[in-house]
Amino acid sequence: MPTARHRIMVTETDEVAAAIAVARDHWPAESDSPARLLLRLVQAGRRTLEDEDRLAVENRRARIRDHAGSGAGLFGPDYLERLREDWPE
Repeated sequence: MPTARHRIMVTETDEVAAAIAVARDHWPAESDSPARLLLRLVQAGRRTLEDEDRLAVENRRARIRDHAGSGAGLFGPDYLERLREDWPE
């Protein structure tokens, strides 16, 4: 089929064959087409990576929220004034 997009060739290594076998079990309706199964695997992998990225951001934000304000009051109300006393004008 003509296309202006890049084509990618994949050699069926043992690892690729194993992935296709898993994909056949997961998507039996497409078991007759290794190309469609590879596309499904790519799509599933992309979604997984996006989910991992989203989860990492959520976890990072949760840690920030958990610690927000934990240092309040450590330096006292006049801390900045005392600090600035040492600064040259």
